[in-house]
Amino acid sequence: MNESILKKVKRIEISSRRMMDDIMTGGYKSKFRGQGVQFSEHRQYTPGDDIRHLDWKVSARSREPLIKQYEEERELNVFIIADFSASTDFGSVKNMKKDVVAELGAMIAYAASNSGDKVGVLFVTDRVRKTIELKKGKNHVLRIIRDLAAFPTEAGGTGLKKALEETRRLLKHSGIVFILSDFKAEGYENSLRQLSRKHDVVAVKIADRAESLLPDVGLINIQDPETGLAFDFRADSPGIRKLLKDSVDQFETKTKQIFNLAGVETLHVETSEEHAEKLVSFLKRRKTNR
Repeated sequence: MNESILKKVKRIEISSRRMMDDIMTGGYKSKFRGQGVQFSEHRQYTPGDDIRHLDWKVSARSREPLIKQYEEERELNVFIIADFSASTDFGSVKNMKKDVVAELGAMIAYAASNSGDKVGVLFVTDRVRKTIELKKGKNHVLRIIRDLAAFPTEAGGTGLKKALEETRRLLKHSGIVFILSDFKAEGYENSLRQLSRKHDVVAVKIADRAESLLPDVGLINIQDPETGLAFDFRADSPGIRKLLKDSVDQFETKTKQIFNLAGVETLHVETSEEHAEKLVSFLKRRKTNR
């Protein structure tokens, strides 16, 4: 790992500790839908018990009605989908989108680990590139931070659909899934709905304002980072500028509809913003509203 990456890792690690220590005080787990429940033991049925919890098979063997008892799980499974597709290799002012993905992912991992929860990461470009399994521990989180800081973007589209399907396959028990992406992808709607049926899903949509603005400079050449297609056009043309605005508006409307239909909570982050503070405020707000 070269010196610039090592400096980036150290900066992200320090930032993660500073920002996430704040939200962990007062109950990190209470910010989420719930830790889920797991089977504990059987007990004899008493009048007034919910009959839906009767274990018919065990009751038949024991010849007496038995109720399944559950207890709250003591730990959460926190899973991060980190989008490093070519479109995240863009930033106009302060940060690249991929840098925001890395830093927010590191902060979430740090908070989860320090609360005693398991955390894992799936890296996606045009396909699922790498998976770090759910584990606990300081060394595990340091590995996640290093991989997030050094992970390269890759040309091609965004394999978000495959990433959601793979996450659903990997997570055997209910948990929290953070999707860090610009959501410039197609065909992932149904996969997102299926994932959110079992898990608490948060879509962190990362954007850069320059993507929706054209410099008034006349003839320019532009290239789609994910398809490689390039073309010339006049940036000062009213028709072109309106076409871009309409396209951006349609994309924003579509993604909002997708998130609403899937029942996922969303956080919109601009690369020019203090994204760490925005994440902290978001998590505190979730705690207040629960």
